[in-house]
Amino acid sequence: MVQVTVNVPEEFLANRDADTFARQMQLAAAIYWYARGEVSMGKAAEFAGLNRPEFLDILAHEKIDVFQVDFDDLERELSRD
Repeated sequence: MVQVTVNVPEEFLANRDADTFARQMQLAAAIYWYARGEVSMGKAAEFAGLNRPEFLDILAHEKIDVFQVDFDDLERELSRD
């Protein structure tokens, strides 16, 4: 595993410890990449340190679409004879 160091202004840590902030950033990145279709749900959950049901619960709480649809692919499928 690779470790990444990020410099964070102190005011971002005002109400939380560095470990909590790091976990929140990791989860936020996983949600962002999943929502953009850049990683699968399984990979996003793994990156966030969660299992898939836990990640699904968080996606629902954050109102993130669980199903990623490529509308070009969908249109091609619907137009097939």
